[in-house]
Amino acid sequence: MKSDLFPGLADIIFAEKSAEEIESEIITLYEQLSERTLAKGDPIRLLLNTFILIIIHQRSLIDYAAKQNLLAYAEGDYLDHLGALLEVTRLEASKAMTILKFALSEAQASVVTIPAGTRVSAGGGDIIFATIEAGEISAGDTEALITAECTTAGSQGNGFVIGQLKKLVDPFPFEMSVINTTETYGGSDDENDENFRERIQIAPESFSVAGPRGAYEFYARSAHQDIIDVAVVGPPDIQAGYVRIYPLMRNGELPSREVLDTVLSICNADDVRPLTDCVSVHAPEVVNYALNVKYFIDRAKATQSTELQAAIEASVREWVTWQRSKLGRDLNPSELNHRMIAAGAKRTEINSPAFKVLSASQLAIPSSTTITFGGLEDG
Repeated sequence: MKSDLFPGLADIIFAEKSAEEIESEIITLYEQLSERTLAKGDPIRLLLNTFILIIIHQRSLIDYAAKQNLLAYAEGDYLDHLGALLEVTRLEASKAMTILKFALSEAQASVVTIPAGTRVSAGGGDIIFATIEAGEISAGDTEALITAECTTAGSQGNGFVIGQLKKLVDPFPFEMSVINTTETYGGSDDENDENFRERIQIAPESFSVAGPRGAYEFYARSAHQDIIDVAVVGPPDIQAGYVRIYPLMRNGELPSREVLDTVLSICNADDVRPLTDCVSVHAPEVVNYALNVKYFIDRAKATQSTELQAAIEASVREWVTWQRSKLGRDLNPSELNHRMIAAGAKRTEINSPAFKVLSASQLAIPSSTTITFGGLEDG
């Protein structure tokens, strides 16, 4: 399947694999050469049908293999090989992090050492966090804070709330308790094909030493596998010599301080930043709006009302995600109306938001959401 990254490119076919066309081609050719007509139950026709299945399978493989040489179609390992041509590699999964607080039931007369690799879990499941450095509880003290990371890379380590990690996996000679003092964060899966594909496409921008917008975008997107969009703002929008970078995370989430620092360290490196540029990295500017919509369903579809309501309200949530999935995307209620009608609404009343033009570094996020079913209507 062709990527949405290239909407202007026509779909191409390297080998025709339509069963009907191949069967017609083979049967017609045989009848012409043999000067006889093959009936549906003719043994020769049945034999040819076996060969046709093999040809269809082979042509499918040929078409697929040829398309894997094109950026618009390549996927998985094939996409990795295309990236290697430009020295662009897929970003690997990262591990979730947190801060653990170890506490003794009573102070000790000597230092208590907590070894690196001490494991803690939530008490169920396979997710385990381990300290990445050794820690100490000083003599006369009862607590120590130590950074820990998930032993398994990926997003499954995210989202453990404060106090949820509280079971020590490794035994201690002293009575010890532990909890996480921060929600676990920072775990990401391997970079998906679409993000990787887009980075490959803009990679040639990084060959320039003059600091073009595309080069900063490439390096910023290379900082984290969950960065889906980057706005690079420079002159004439701001003072000459200054560059501001705004990364956006998957599902329209705002970047954490750690992500911002990582983007800055990469884009501000001496071998990336032109000498005259002053680079800074910021979270996108949030433009809040109140989402207030009412919708109606045709009375002729009353028996489907429950399913339609669910579909229409889902389309509103999908619009919210779409709206915040790209920086500088104008706040567009017309798109919301289109999606709701397509989902089954007879008509809509979009009380807010109104259309609003956003700048390149802005992101529209709802501050409140009200979705009202107005009932059934005739006509």
